[in-house]
Amino acid sequence: MVLSMTLFNVRVYGLLINENNELLVSDEWIKGKAFTKFPGGGLEFGEGTKDCLIREFQEETGAEITIKKHLYTTDFFQLNAWNSSQQIIAIYYLVETKNWQKIASSSKPFDFTAEQLANKEIQVESFRWIPINTLTTDCVTLPIDKVVIGLLKEEIKQL
Repeated sequence: MVLSMTLFNVRVYGLLINENNELLVSDEWIKGKAFTKFPGGGLEFGEGTKDCLIREFQEETGAEITIKKHLYTTDFFQLNAWNSSQQIIAIYYLVETKNWQKIASSSKPFDFTAEQLANKEIQVESFRWIPINTLTTDCVTLPIDKVVIGLLKEEIKQL
C-alpha cells in the first residue's frame, strides 16, 4: 500500500547533558497522550534548524543554548503519530547552556496535576534529568528518539 504524503513535518531536538552527567528530557501530555521526548519542536517556515532549536529551547525551558554538534537526522520513514498524512523528519543536536540549573525540573516523571490531565485539549510538559548511566531506550517514547539514545551512548563512549 502506498500512502500519499502531503506534508513533511520537520522537528528539531536538543540533547542537553548537565555537569552531573544527566540528560534533560521533556515529559509531555498532548491530546490525552503522555510521552517522554527531548526538548525541541517544529521548524517554522523561513527558519533554519539551529535557529528553530534555539527558539524552541528558550520557549520551553527558558534556557539559552549553544549548539555544539549535529548528532543525527532521521534516515528512515516515520509517520507522524498525530497526522497520518505527514512524514516526520527529525534533526538532533548536542547542545549546552551555562544556566542548566535554572531549568525548572522535577524528579517525578509526568509531574502534572489531575486538573491538567483532565483537560485533553491542552498541552503540558515537565522536565526531568535522567542520569546517563541509567539511560536506556525505554526512557523515551518516540521511535526516532530511541535510535538517538543509542547514538548518544556511542557518542559518550568516544568522549
